[in-house]
Parts: sequence; structure tokens; C-alpha cells
Amino acid sequence: MFGMFGITLEFDSIEWITWRGNSYIRLVDRMNMRLAAIVSFFVLFRGICAQEGFVSIQCCSASNFTDQGTNITWTSDDHLFHSVGRCEHFSVSSRTSNHTQTRFFDEADSNNFCYYLPVLKGQGYLVRATFLRGPIPESFTAAPFNFSVGTTSISQIDSSIEHFKVEGVFVATNDHTNFCLFSETRNAYISTLELRPLNEAIYLHDSPSAALKLVTRVDLGNKNLSYRFPKDLADRIWPVDLEEKGSVKGKILESHDISLYGSNASIPIEVLQTAITDDEELVFHHRDLQTGHNEFLIILYFLELNANVQIGQRVFDIYVNGDKKYASFDILENESTSNYKAIPLRVKTNGFLNIALVKTLDEAKYGPICNAYEIYQILQRSTETIQRDVNAVMKLKDELMEENPKHDIFGKWHGDPCTPYIWNGLACEEMNGSFVIIKLDLSSSHLRGPFPSVIGDMTELKELDVQYNDFHGSIPDSLVALLNFSKLSIQCNPQLNYTIPPSLSTRKNLSVISGQCDAPSPTKSNIDVIGSVAGGSVAATFALGIFFSCFYKRPRRTSKSSYPGIKSQGFADQSIHYPLKNPDVKTFTLEYIKKATSGYQTLIGEGGFGIVYRGTLPYGQEVAVKVRSATSVQGTREFDNEVNLLSKLQHDNLVPLLGYCCENDQQILVYPYMSNGSLQERLYGEASKRKVLDWPTRLSIALGAARGLLYLHTYPGRCIIHRDVKSSNILLDQSMCGKVADFGFSKYAPQEGDSGASLEVRGTAGYLDPEYYSTQQLSTKSDVFSYGVVLLEIVTGREPLNIHRPRNEWSLVEWAKPFIREQRIDEMVDPNIKNSYHAEALWRVVEAALACIEPFSAYRPNMIDIVRELEDALIIENNASEYMRSIESFGGSNRFQYSIDRKIPGLPLTPSEPLSGFCQIIAAPQPR
Repeated sequence: MFGMFGITLEFDSIEWITWRGNSYIRLVDRMNMRLAAIVSFFVLFRGICAQEGFVSIQCCSASNFTDQGTNITWTSDDHLFHSVGRCEHFSVSSRTSNHTQTRFFDEADSNNFCYYLPVLKGQGYLVRATFLRGPIPESFTAAPFNFSVGTTSISQIDSSIEHFKVEGVFVATNDHTNFCLFSETRNAYISTLELRPLNEAIYLHDSPSAALKLVTRVDLGNKNLSYRFPKDLADRIWPVDLEEKGSVKGKILESHDISLYGSNASIPIEVLQTAITDDEELVFHHRDLQTGHNEFLIILYFLELNANVQIGQRVFDIYVNGDKKYASFDILENESTSNYKAIPLRVKTNGFLNIALVKTLDEAKYGPICNAYEIYQILQRSTETIQRDVNAVMKLKDELMEENPKHDIFGKWHGDPCTPYIWNGLACEEMNGSFVIIKLDLSSSHLRGPFPSVIGDMTELKELDVQYNDFHGSIPDSLVALLNFSKLSIQCNPQLNYTIPPSLSTRKNLSVISGQCDAPSPTKSNIDVIGSVAGGSVAATFALGIFFSCFYKRPRRTSKSSYPGIKSQGFADQSIHYPLKNPDVKTFTLEYIKKATSGYQTLIGEGGFGIVYRGTLPYGQEVAVKVRSATSVQGTREFDNEVNLLSKLQHDNLVPLLGYCCENDQQILVYPYMSNGSLQERLYGEASKRKVLDWPTRLSIALGAARGLLYLHTYPGRCIIHRDVKSSNILLDQSMCGKVADFGFSKYAPQEGDSGASLEVRGTAGYLDPEYYSTQQLSTKSDVFSYGVVLLEIVTGREPLNIHRPRNEWSLVEWAKPFIREQRIDEMVDPNIKNSYHAEALWRVVEAALACIEPFSAYRPNMIDIVRELEDALIIENNASEYMRSIESFGGSNRFQYSIDRKIPGLPLTPSEPLSGFCQIIAAPQPR
């Protein structure tokens, strides 16, 4: 037995183990705990699986069983989850699944549940999981949760769908992989988990550090049977083509005499024996893909089924979203022994894919053909702990468990040591693309046994604390390998030889705390007793502290701030009650923030509020932690304002507030980390952060930001004005999705009857609405003006204000207007996107910008008009070829000629009345 909830199943010398809170499978040789896990893995599954290397887990099954249709042997996880999770049975259509069991996890002490499987490093794998749901158990909270390979989320599971299937492809980077369910609500479920070796280089041969999520797999023309193992040795499932993919005029080809021709095929011959063909073109449409600028892998499979076709008789071009990806493709070209080909295509798109196979213009005898295709979304793998430290800490765990088999600390030592949940007693930091362990704290754990020498293998370790334990032996020489070692705490281990090895004792930067002590180790029971005795005093002290810290408003002297480089001036009003409508916004303690940022170690920026640090929450989410500095131009009012507003707002194009801290004179805001920085940095920021953005990406970012502002301007009840719209406040996530940030200056639109409403002008030079500045009349049209400047930045790649340029170019707005009015926009476009945009799409954006920067607000459009215009521009840009063909069919030889009087559809030529539901302009109270 291992741990409170461990259970052992014996297969020769193999044990199956599970831990409460984060369940996983671990294979251990009873005779030698340190035998390679991968050997044990294959010994086990040779005995219980008919398919070498296959892992097929049926959750909650009463016993192992063999599927009669596939001959795949399924193993139960029932013995792996003793006392963890609950089992439910659901009736499911045989067409969708033969499996009817689901295991629900609703443990109160964990956000993740993992299956931990040894794998072969460098081997490609297909992973598939199914999630069946019926009536929800009473204690279960139905909410989305993530299925992850390692720390990389493959898919979010929609718990409202009764049958949900996820499939991905990855290359094993270590000798083990966790397959996890991550849930903020600590509720998740799973029905089956399948792992299959995949030896096809076509998937990830050029990017082994990525992962793939299956979008669709289509067996074109197949109307009879779905195929999987044993037809497909990798057990890919090829379903019946019920949706009849392909253009309406396409027709089905079928041949059963193809075994010799497709002998080198990587997919089943049965899949290739049907195809779709057409005399001119085939088009496959896929909508409703994940929005954002995402990258996809398309694999097209071709097998010539007509024995009469010769080289050069079936030639076609391959387009994706109007871009030619492959010219004059001939299945038979350069193939002397086979008429089979598989073509991988990597493309970036935003929400849809149009795949077109078009017959070339020459006199090809036959039109295009396609037998099958797959579409995958390409995902970047999340950072994991370096394998060296994983091996060392797992070996440390094994050594300590030999002497301390039932110790509670090991119940949470599982999975990746550093992410997404850091093991108890560890501290980690990111280094060269991996996490490394920098601190090991086993103090006051009452551990016994020899001092572990394997600690020396954690070569980046800086601090080691093993005080108040019962280790014996000597301090090992292996610690000499720790070149960054700065602190060793070993006191209060009665049987330990405290002599420090000479090679360590001479280090000037090493601090050592050692020796015997009489004081007992602080334990939980001691703390409970102290807490009980002192409870009344603590309560009284706490009440007084609240009074003097939160309600007493006179200036006072403050103690030294615990934040690096920050001196406290004034203090936050901790008595404020924030009416949180969004349950995801949490109140964090200062200690929690310090741990999440590893002591404010990684500085990533500085703004008007203060310094921004990068951190990681215990469940793995990377965050940006904004700490208000003493010189901040935003005060306590702005802090309170941001917390109050973002506690109510939820939109995909607004950077959400995850939590805040108002403790010890500190004001801290915690947001998700936006891995691609700000729009400003990408356009013209520091050279290290600058990156050329193509035109479709810029257009997508602009549309995202516009949607975020539209949400604010149409917020139910009382609309919200941002007041500081600028490119540095538009942040980009890992999918290059634009999100509006920084709501410190945001306000509800002023209304008549507001008493003492502060309407002092706020904003940034270069973006500030001139009418708002001169009249102090605040409205959503002030945001519209600022957004128009952002559009000009996106088009030109220029700063809004730069006094280092010639005088007539200081202001971007004034410099750009003549180019637009004289229809010379090609001369103002950012050189980085020259000749790479569709003229119609660019003109729509430029005209929208010109309308936004009208001097008088009444002539500016509302954000809903801008959103519609940008949506049209993005559609035009993404479908350029098809769009231009339609224009040309009407004799559009002058399609690039525009009148300077051309206006955006729906935008007013005369001052407009505010739309229903939008903010109206209210005059600011005039001073008496």
C-alpha cells in the first residue's frame, strides 16, 4: 500500500497505484523501485492488451473486456480510483459509442485529475478521450473543463454536450506524460482514454514541440462503414461521410481493385477506395472553427482510382481560403510504383477554412479528385519541467517513501513538479524554455532516513531546508554540483552529522543553519492549540486593525514595503466591499501573490499603474501581476474603479481580471498573461519585442478590439466609456486575439442628476479626442476617436505622436488625412505590408478610421457601425480570390477606383441621433 488511497493490483511484479486528488497510473517493479518505467509499461500491456503499445482505458468498467468489433482489449480503471470519483452509467446510441460508463471527479481539494502514463521519448502518439454525460450528480457543478496532454490544453470540454470526443497528436518529450482534466470548479469527468503509437512523420516531423487537435477527419465518398483498427494500424477513426463533403456537383468514385497501387499508403486502403471527383473543381467548406489567428494543418490524401488516367491528364491547383498552396498537382507525377500521395498544408486563418481543388487552365482531360482529408489545429506545447529535475525529484520521492511510506506529503507529489500545480515544498522558475527547481523545503515534515544524495542532481537548486526532521548520515558531497547553492538549513536533525563537506564550507555565498536544538518542531497540532488559546485576541486585534487600516483616513507613516523597489505612499481603503458579480474574480493574499511570482522575480513591463511581473498560479495559469508603484499616475480611486468594473464585465475581447490584492498598503491586480504583448510593441515597440504583423492579422486584431469596445458601449443598464483607448492597451493572447485592457480611467457614462461626478479629462496625447478636451463633454464618441487613431497605427505602422519627425508629421492624424482624401493610401501604408493586402479591405479600414477622427463627435460613427465594417473587410480579405472573381464577372476593371465622397454603409453624412441603447453626450458640470 502507498498512501491513504493507494491500492495494489499484482500482475507478476507490477503495481497499479492511485493517489487522492490527482489520480494517475504509475507502474513500479516491486523487486526494484528504480527500474525504467517504460519497461514495466510494456510488460504490463503485453499481458493485458492484444495490441502492443495500445492503452485503452474504460472508466468505471467492472472488469477488463475485449471489444468484439475491433478486438481491442479495454482495461478498467476501477481499481485505480478507489475512493476517488464516482461512477455513472448512461444509455448511449451504439452509433456514437459502445461505452456507457463515466467517472465523475468532484474532490474538494484538487483542480486536476491525471492519468500518468510512461511513454517512449521521441515517439509520436495519438490520444483520444470521450466524455459521456447524462443526469448530473447532485454534488457536481456542470461547467467547462480542459483536457490536457502534459500541461498543454488540447480542448475545452463542453459539459452541456452528452457525447464529447477529443483527439490529438503529440510527440513524447519525456519518458512519461500526464493526461489531465483541469477544472476551475473542481468538477470533471471522463469515460474513455486511448493512447496509440503513431509513426506517421507527416503530422509533426517539422514541429515536434507542437501538438495537434483534431478538427475533422473525412473519408470522402464512403457511405457504408466506418473504419478503425485493425484496418488502420494507428486506430484513427474514419467515419462514414454522412455530411457529403465536397461541392454539390461532385460525384463519387469507387474502386476495389487498388491494393497494388496504394501499397505505400499511410492510411487504410479501404478509406482510399472511395473518392469525390468533379470535371472542374471540388470545394470543401469548414466554418465555426476557433476564432483568433490560429494555425491549422490540412492533410489531403489522393489515390488515382481510374486505371485509364495517365501522367499529365489529371492536374489541378490546391487553394486554401483563396491562396494557392500547390500549383499543377499531379498524383501520378514522379511515381513509378504507386499512384498514392499525401499532401500536408499549414495555414493560418480566423474561424473558417475553404479548401478548393481547381482544374488547371490547360487542357487536362480529368478534373480534380480527393479520397480523404484531415484537419488539425496546431497548438504550441506549454512549458514543462526539465527532465533532469523530474527524474531527480521522482527518485527523491522513491527514496523517501521507502522510509516514510504513509507520509501525507507524497499524496500530492505527482505529475509535473512545477506546473500546473507546484508540488508542496518546491519552488521553480523558468529557464531556457523549461522549468527548473530552485528550492526544496522539507522542514518540519518529520521525515526519517538517510540524507538523500539525489538532491545534488537538481543542479539549479538554490535553497535546501530540511530542518526539524530525523535524517541521519552525513551531508553528501553531491551537493557540490549545486553551483547556485546559497542557503542550507539542516538544524534539528538529532542523528545527522552536521559536518559540511570542505568543497561547500569554503563557499562565501553559502549560508548554513545547522546544529541541535531543544525547540520542538512546529506541527499542526501545536498551531491548533495556539490558535485556540489566542483566538479571542486575534479577533480583537483583527477588528482593531481593520478600523485603523481601512477606515481611518488621516495620512500616516508606513512601514517598509515588501515589494522590490516600491515605497508605499498612502494606503488602500480595505473596507471597500466590491460587489463581485463575476465569481471568477478572486481576492488574493499578499503571500499568495509572492508565491505566484516567485518573489517578484520576472519583470515584464511598467505602465501608468506600476510595475508588471510575470507569475504562475498553482493550477498552472500564467498571469501578469500589476503592482501599483509610489509614482503611479493612477491612484486608489482608479484601482477601485478597475476592480469594480471588471468584476462585472465578461467578454472574449476584454482582458479579464482574475483577482486582486489589497493588503499591507499594497494594491495589486492579477490578469491572464498575454503572451504576445501589446499591439504597440508589435507595430513599433522595442526591437526585441517588435514583430511584423501581416495584414490579415492586423485586421483581426482591430476587429477584436472593436468588439470589446462595442461591448462596453452597449453594457446593459448604463454604458461604459474606456477613456484610454490606445495600441498599448490592446493586448494579444497566444492566438493573436486582440483584447482591450487597462480600465483604470473607465467610467460609466455620465447622466443628468449625477452629483459631484468627476469628469476631468483623461487620456493619452495623440489619442485624445479634441472635442472632449476642449468642452469636457464625455461620450462614447471619445473612445471612437481614439480607436480611429489605433486604426491608423495598424495601417501605417506609425506612432500617434512623434516630435522627432518633421513638423508636418508630428501628429499621425494630421499627417494621414491628406493621403486618404487624395486617395494615395498606398503611400501611407506600412512598408511591412506593402502589396500584401486586398485593396477593398484596406479602403474600408482607412475610411472607417477617417470617419472616427472627425473633429466633431456627432459626425463620428458608433462602434456597432465600425464592427460591421471591419467584419466585412475581414471577409473580403479572407475570401479575396472568390470576391474578386465575382467583381470581375460584372466587368469590374475599375474595381480599385474610389470616389473621395465614398462613405461607409450605415455611417451618417449629417449629425446623427444616438442609437437606442448607446450612451448620449452629457455636458460636464460647469464650475460655479
